[in-house]
Amino acid sequence: MGIVIGIDVGISTTKIVGIRDNRVISPMRIKATDPVTSLYGAFGKYLYDNKIQLSDVEHIMLTGVGAAYINKPVYGLPTDKAGEFIADGLGARHESGRDRIIVVSMGTGTSLVKCEDDCIEHIGGIGIGGGTLQGLARLLLKTDDIKTLSEMAIMGNVSNINLRIGDISSRPLPGLPMSAVASLFGNAKSDASREDIAVGLIWMVLQSVGQSAVLASIGSSIREYVMIGNLTLLPQCRMVFPPIEKLYGVKLIIPDNSEFCTAIGAALCYFDKRYKTESLQ
Repeated sequence: MGIVIGIDVGISTTKIVGIRDNRVISPMRIKATDPVTSLYGAFGKYLYDNKIQLSDVEHIMLTGVGAAYINKPVYGLPTDKAGEFIADGLGARHESGRDRIIVVSMGTGTSLVKCEDDCIEHIGGIGIGGGTLQGLARLLLKTDDIKTLSEMAIMGNVSNINLRIGDISSRPLPGLPMSAVASLFGNAKSDASREDIAVGLIWMVLQSVGQSAVLASIGSSIREYVMIGNLTLLPQCRMVFPPIEKLYGVKLIIPDNSEFCTAIGAALCYFDKRYKTESLQ
């Protein structure tokens, strides 16, 4: 059996993986100025770096918003499109080893996908994510580079930005510890340092995403959430998510290859015939 290539085509960034014998091979990310250039650049580099011949490729599976710009088979190879939410679910399940989950895909915005038995369905989302972080950082800190922002944030003190229960009450409120956030940016001063602003921005986005996921599962017995997408690479996730887990009694899981889960899920769609794909001729 040849290798199945899964490609998550973004507008300027494409993620690509190979699947062979249910094993993920060499995930890779490529940036370009447009989705078509990004796709073909990623595919060519992936084959070259991994010494894969075109004849070794059994099938190509595309997903992501940029896949809409691709209307013919890639290099004449058998090519299908997989639904992005199905790909999110299959990839998150594969990498986390869990079946009953809500997948929290943290991209430009955030989408929520519920996986339960054979059902993988999009249940909503919020317009807060990496795009929010970049836009606010551009306005407030004159940079939209997430790596730079994260490095600045390491030196910041979020207590100088967020208002906690302990800042406004002499005792814990029912179900809320003194350390719980009462108001994001509620304690910010006009002379706050750039580092404090950076950590405040990251905290605001990650906490909003994490809590929205938990609230989305009200009425469901699902208590495990698999976080995927580029924002999972932020080291601040290790600060923001544990308090949410403790407060609500849930698990926010960042699996291996979290940023590549959608590409992995696209490739897995080829093997799982329960989910419909679109063939390119």
